[in-house]
Amino acid sequence: MLELSRNVAIPDNELELTAIRAQGAGGQHVNKTSTAIHLRFDIRASSLPEYYKERLLALNHHLITADGVVIIKAQEYRSQELNREAALARLVALIQQAMVVEKMRKATKPTKGAKLRRLEGKARKGATKALRGKVRT
Repeated sequence: MLELSRNVAIPDNELELTAIRAQGAGGQHVNKTSTAIHLRFDIRASSLPEYYKERLLALNHHLITADGVVIIKAQEYRSQELNREAALARLVALIQQAMVVEKMRKATKPTKGAKLRRLEGKARKGATKALRGKVRT
């Protein structure tokens, strides 16, 4: 059971974890052991609340396919167990990222004082530049 919050959890039978051989350097160890983890999670077929599903499917993320399947490959560690934990942590982070609702920006206008200060600053700068001309004798 993968806990997302107090009320929401993903049962283990909805997560498809497969051990595969990791890529890259590592000598004989990497050639004969399956330490990398391939995690697949079908958003549409899951028991997540509808709100979670909608937010995840609307998220434009490279880990989510067009069919609504999250595919995560974890191979950072030499241990299969650590890679399994890393893959699950990345899934939880992805779902929590989708649940964050950004505040809407309220359009505001500059105050009269701000406009006045800006214009005074421009006048001061212009006066300084006017003094930089050639010196006449």
